[in-house]
Amino acid sequence: MDREAKEQYHVVIQAKDMGGHLGGLSGTTKVTITLTDVNDNPPKFPQSSYPMSVSEAAVPGDEVGRLKAKDPDLQENGQIKYRILDGDGADVFEITTDYITQEGVVKLKKTVDYETKKFYSMKVEAANVHLDSRFLSRGPFKDTATVKISIEDADEPPIFLQPSYTLEVYENAPPDTTVGRVHAKDPDAANTQIRYIIDRHTDLERYFNIQDDGIIITTKPLDREEIAWHNISVIATEASNIHSLSNSVPVTIKVLDRNDNAPEFPRPYEASVCENAKENKKFFTVTAVDKDDTANGRLFIFSLPKEISHSHANFTLRDKRDNTADIYTGRAAFSRQKQKLHLFPIVINDDGSPPMISTNTLTIRICSCSSDETILSCNDEPLSLNAGLSTGALIAILACIVILLVIVVLFVALRRENKEPLIVFEEEDIRENIITYDDEGGGEEDTEAFDIATLQNPDGINGFIPRKDIKPEYQYSPRDLGIRPAPNSVDVDDFINTRIHEADNDPTAPPYDSIQIYGYEGRGSVAGSLSSLESVSTDSDLDYDYLQNWGPRFKKLADLYGSKDTCEDDS
Repeated sequence: MDREAKEQYHVVIQAKDMGGHLGGLSGTTKVTITLTDVNDNPPKFPQSSYPMSVSEAAVPGDEVGRLKAKDPDLQENGQIKYRILDGDGADVFEITTDYITQEGVVKLKKTVDYETKKFYSMKVEAANVHLDSRFLSRGPFKDTATVKISIEDADEPPIFLQPSYTLEVYENAPPDTTVGRVHAKDPDAANTQIRYIIDRHTDLERYFNIQDDGIIITTKPLDREEIAWHNISVIATEASNIHSLSNSVPVTIKVLDRNDNAPEFPRPYEASVCENAKENKKFFTVTAVDKDDTANGRLFIFSLPKEISHSHANFTLRDKRDNTADIYTGRAAFSRQKQKLHLFPIVINDDGSPPMISTNTLTIRICSCSSDETILSCNDEPLSLNAGLSTGALIAILACIVILLVIVVLFVALRRENKEPLIVFEEEDIRENIITYDDEGGGEEDTEAFDIATLQNPDGINGFIPRKDIKPEYQYSPRDLGIRPAPNSVDVDDFINTRIHEADNDPTAPPYDSIQIYGYEGRGSVAGSLSSLESVSTDSDLDYDYLQNWGPRFKKLADLYGSKDTCEDDS
C-alpha cells in the first residue's frame, strides 16, 4: 500500500450466526484503516532551472528569491535541507531553509556590480534530513536544480578615484591659481558626465572654487600665517540628473610658505643699565622670531642702522650668529639728569628669498645703582620724594584729602535740601486743637457755661489770618471791612456774621469750609426736641396694629409703637 496514493481505507465487516446458513441472524460494523507515513519518497524539484534577479543596489542579507523541492512525505520524513553545490555564484550568494514552508531562500552574500558582472549561475541541491534505511534501495533521497541570477542596473552615486586628496598651493598666490584636481566617475553603464561642487559649510570664507573638470582654484590670496591648512569637502553628482545620488570626498589643502614676514622681537624689549656702568659691559640680549616657516633653520642677522652705526657712542651691538645679539655699553657716560630713557634701534634681516628686513626698538632705562652696580631705582621719581615721603605715604595723603572733600560736598548738599515746609504750623492755631466740653450747657440761652473768646481766632484779633495750604507771601488784614466785637463779647450772632464776612472776602483763605458740629441742642429752644425716640409718648392718630401682622422682622417696631395701646387695653 502507498499512503501517498491512498491514506485511509473503509471496510464493512458482517457477522452471521447459524454458521451462515439461511435463516440465521447477522450484524455489520464499519472499520476505518489509516496508513502511517514512512520516508519512502525522495524530494523532487518541479523544474530544473529557476531564474532570479537582484539589483546591484541591494545590500548583503537581502533576499534574492525562493525555490522548493516537493516531498509527499509528512513531518520529519518530508524535511528538506538546501545547499549550493557549485557555480560562479557560490561565493556571492547563499541559500538557507525555511523549515515552516520547506523552501530554499536565496540571499545576497556580497554586493554585486552590474557593470562588472551581469549574470550568475549555480547548482542547488535539496536532500532529506531523515533517511529510512529500509527504502535506500529506491534511490538517492535528493535532487538538484540550477539557479540563474541576473543583476539589474541601478543608479549609483559617482565614485572618486581616491578616498581622499591632499593638495598644495603657495600663499599670496593670485586668484584663479590652480590648486589641484579631484576626479570621480559614474559607475553606471551610461557613464554620464560628473558635476562637482564644494560644500560651502567646509569653506565659509569661499577661498576656493571648482571647475567642471574637477580642478580646484583659489578665489583670493591665502595667508599661511593665518590658516596653514584648509579642509574642504567636494561633492560629485551626475550632471544630467539633478536628483541623482551624490558622493563626497575630503580634500586637504596645505598652504606653502613664502618669505613674506620680516623677523621681529618676540615682545617689546626693555632693558636697564646703571648710570655708573663701566664701558663695554654686556647688560642685555635680544632675539627674534619670524611668522614664516622656520623649520629649515632660518638665520637672523642683527645690526645697527647705517646712520647710527658709527656715531652711536652710548651702546653697541654684537651679533652672536645664533639668532641672538648682545647689547653692550659704549664709550659715553650716562647721566639720569640729562636723559633717563634711550631708544636703541636694531635692524634684523633673515636669509629667506627674498630676504626680509625690519627695524625694532630696544627701550633702555638709565637707573641709579649702588657702588656694586646693584639697581636701586629706574623710575622717574619727583625730587620732593627725596625728603623721605614714600609712594605709599603720598597715596594715603591724597586719599584723606579726597575723603574730606566728599564729606564737605555731602554736608553742603544736605543743607540745601533742608528747606522750610510749605504749610505754616503754629501752636496757637485754634482750628487744629480739639476742645472737649463735658458740661453741655443750657442751650442758646446759656451764655455762662463757656467763654465765647475760645472760639475766636487769636490771629484774627491782630488782623492776620494764616493760610494753611501754602506759605503766605504777604499779610492781608480784612479787619477794616467791618467793626469787630470785643474779644470778650458774648454776642454770638455778631461774632458768626463777622467771621462769615471775613471768610468771604479773604483772598488767602483755603477753598474749603470748616464744619462746626454742635451735638447738644440745649433747652428752651422754640424748635423743641427732634428726637424720634420720644415720639412714642406723643399723641398720634395713626394705628400701628398692622405691624403685628407683618411678621417677626417688624416685631420690634410693633412693640415700640403698639405698646401704649396694649397697656391701655389691659387697664
